[in-house]
Amino acid sequence: MAVNKVCTTLQFVKRSHLAGGRETSSEASWTPNTDVYLAESGLVIKVELAGMRREDLELTVEGSQLRISGHRHDCCRAGPCKFVLMEINYGPFESLIELPPGYDLSNAKASYQNGFLRVDVPVLAVAAPQPFSVPVETAEA
Repeated sequence: MAVNKVCTTLQFVKRSHLAGGRETSSEASWTPNTDVYLAESGLVIKVELAGMRREDLELTVEGSQLRISGHRHDCCRAGPCKFVLMEINYGPFESLIELPPGYDLSNAKASYQNGFLRVDVPVLAVAAPQPFSVPVETAEA
């Protein structure tokens, strides 16, 4: 199956703290921008987390769900201020991504660089059936 064809049929669910189903942490105040796409090696989840420190991120797997959570601190502001424009989210966040069948979250690899968290989830390896012999027994008459 061609990758382009798979991309058009891939379905996944991303839940924020406002979505239905199992609620995420009541403290979560924002959901980061996320891309999910297919690559030759499997599924790639890319999350925009500028200004975060690696140690402030937590990834947990629950079945076919990947929970990405953390806290972005606002360490640039000194003292009280009055905003003219505020578009950058700070504080706790949480995002829950439910993957479709066929991906192996137990072998996922995550990296954080230049403000982006990248999670590579390989395709679930399915062992090819091995040929085997069926013994033939002598039937008693």
